[in-house]
Amino acid sequence: MNQINHLNELESEAIFIIREVAAQFERPVLLFSGGKDSIVLVYLSRKAFWPAKIPFPLLHIDTGHNFEETISFRDKLVKKFGVQLIVGSVQESIDSGRVVEEQGYNASRNVLQTVTLLDTIEKYKFDAAIGGGRRDEEKARAKERFFSHRDEFGQWDPKNQRPELWNLFNGEKRPGEHFRVFPISNWTEMDVWQYIYREKIELPSIYYTHTRKVFNRDGVWLAWAPFMKLKPNEKVEEKQVRCRTVGDITCTGLTLSAADSVEDIIREIAATRVTERGGRYDDQRSDAAMEDRKREGYF
Repeated sequence: MNQINHLNELESEAIFIIREVAAQFERPVLLFSGGKDSIVLVYLSRKAFWPAKIPFPLLHIDTGHNFEETISFRDKLVKKFGVQLIVGSVQESIDSGRVVEEQGYNASRNVLQTVTLLDTIEKYKFDAAIGGGRRDEEKARAKERFFSHRDEFGQWDPKNQRPELWNLFNGEKRPGEHFRVFPISNWTEMDVWQYIYREKIELPSIYYTHTRKVFNRDGVWLAWAPFMKLKPNEKVEEKQVRCRTVGDITCTGLTLSAADSVEDIIREIAATRVTERGGRYDDQRSDAAMEDRKREGYF
């Protein structure tokens, strides 16, 4: 199968699943992080319903520690496509006592997003949340179905998922339950970048090489920000870096890179032996860090 047919099949599959969500659920929403996968989902959703507008809002869980480039790109994209944006604030969750701010050198608001996300889903009564998770990213995500059932507490049980045969998706649920849906589950990081190249999809500038103040922690390059506490042996320096994934500043590992175009990034990915999430500092908290967060209601 040549690359054009391969991307066409992945695109068709994703569009079919997005349309299934619109058909089966009453109040779907698209989880938008400002990262490349969620941006691709917006473009796929636009194709799925063109010439009508995207029929569901975007939901961004704002940690308050996001990259400025991500927030400005988010606002630009929302205006461009004329979609509704709903923002769940981790800072508001902290202020209201729903979560407690972590302290210490490894403090991060990434884990706190779970409560904010579940509270926002409950507030707006969303019954399906479309996400950009892919099975190649991490071993916990490899267990996902396209339609991932969550109980009334928002929790995920990998042993209690429904079979998906012949593109038949079961969205039946009890009151209070909801689904996470992952239309690009079968895509790889390379597929995503080749699709971005083919469709000429615009991305935040942090995906391309740029000069940034960074420091190295346990072998991972992290962006420096005033709210981050440095260990005595850590020093801030300027490096040419780019992001492979985008999340909270405190846990988004940066790649030393000179890639300043999509073509350069595709060549870089083809040559690397480090996984896309290999630089995510939050995934290094334990061997089962991602699976633990998913069970609690994270992504």
